[in-house]
Amino acid sequence: MKFLRLPIIVALFCLPLALCSQAPRPDRLLRVSDGQTVSLADIVKDLRQSRLVFVGELHTTQSHHHAQLQTVRALKEAETAVAIGLEMFRRESQPDLDRWVQGELSEKEFEQIYYKNWNYPYHLYKDIFLYARGHKIPMVGLNVPPEVTKQVARAGFDSLSPKQRGDLPMVTCRVDPEYLAFIRRSLAMHGHGGLDFIRFCEAQLVWDTAMAWSLIRYLEKNPESTVVVVAGSGHSWKKGIPAQIRSRSQLPFRVILPEISGRIDRNNISLDEADYVWLGLS
Repeated sequence: MKFLRLPIIVALFCLPLALCSQAPRPDRLLRVSDGQTVSLADIVKDLRQSRLVFVGELHTTQSHHHAQLQTVRALKEAETAVAIGLEMFRRESQPDLDRWVQGELSEKEFEQIYYKNWNYPYHLYKDIFLYARGHKIPMVGLNVPPEVTKQVARAGFDSLSPKQRGDLPMVTCRVDPEYLAFIRRSLAMHGHGGLDFIRFCEAQLVWDTAMAWSLIRYLEKNPESTVVVVAGSGHSWKKGIPAQIRSRSQLPFRVILPEISGRIDRNNISLDEADYVWLGLS
């Protein structure tokens, strides 16, 4: 998010977009339930039976965004009523997202709106945005106002006023040891820019819960849709947004995390964390 980024995540920028687009990574995935290596085509039927498909990312790794786009494309080509949920946009930007998909904004105008919401380079997500526009796939803003999570990260969840909490329906903030351990592992957090780590995790949970609520509301209004959720791996793993979904609804979901050697890989992932790991992306 524009208002809170981890200084320890190294910016791994891609080669020029044209080169990246011409050479997507192969679609080899680890199926966590049985340890088998499968292709995206092998799992499309499973994904189609879900209402939510979380595809995690490191924000600056271009191959992770290719994997997200491949997932959207596979579902679309399987004639799924697919939508794309975006951590990168706040809920208040929904009218702009709708105008983009309908072709009412130029790319330059849309890029300016993007940078009001997110501070990573536009080209990292450009192919996803263009594919959504070209195929009239709804894009859904999931995030919350930046001042809320910034305040939680600095001063804790208890610092929020009743009005601020009133703008966050159903948000709770209980950080358990398992949650702390995964956030440290998935984000390689050996330091955290002077932030209190518990408070940082509280901010993560505020994001998780608010984005879960946005997804639930969208699917209540669009009961035939399957939403591919494009969000950081720290939000996409099963203890993140999916856990908040599970505690509030019966919506079925699947979680795909990108392989990050030593952090998320076949040697340390469990079915409690993800259903699939996309191999060979880092």
